Amino acid sequence: MSDPQATVHLVDDEAAVRDALAFLMRSHGLRVEAHPGGTALFEALDHAIEPHGCIVLDVRMEPLSGLQVHDELIARGVPLPVIFLSGHGDIPMAVDAMQKGALDFVEKPFNDQALVNKVQRAIALDMHRWRESRAHASVAGRLASLTDREREVAVLVAAGKLNKQVADELGIAIRTVEVHRARAFTKLGLRSAAELATLLERFELKGSSSRPDHQ
Repeated sequence: MSDPQATVHLVDDEAAVRDALAFLMRSHGLRVEAHPGGTALFEALDHAIEPHGCIVLDVRMEPLSGLQVHDELIARGVPLPVIFLSGHGDIPMAVDAMQKGALDFVEKPFNDQALVNKVQRAIALDMHRWRESRAHASVAGRLASLTDREREVAVLVAAGKLNKQVADELGIAIRTVEVHRARAFTKLGLRSAAELATLLERFELKGSSSRPDHQ
């Protein structure tokens, strides 16, 4: 599946600045939505099924400041990277925002290419997050497809136990262990116990509970 379309959300209460920034971004092939303030941004994000890209946010705006908008984005759980545009006197505020999770800030007057580079980096980070999220969901789905017994066998195999040890611990036949092991590996798309151990550690699936009745 190809990456979703990324949008640069420009938020500034000065129309001339918004227009100039939008022209700059579009001249580099970027998709842009310009917003006069936080309220307009929130409305746009509310109508987006799953927004992708980044947000370029001016610090000094009315009635909501860029910092207030950023706080609301955090409260809403919006994952888009945020780049602040700040005047010299706003740097301490911008640094505070970065400590809250903002990606970067650009001091005015800024170099056009430097800003574009930061925006492109922010979009790349968001696309990476999206790919990681999809990969995680895919693996989680495969793990959920395991039966209780397949999961028990997988956990013990990942812990380095041999088939006979697994059979003894679960109170089942070695052949039964082999069948469940093979099915688990097939469902998870794995070929080795090492790969299995890495996957289960990533998803924090450790230990097992014996259920001899589920053979």
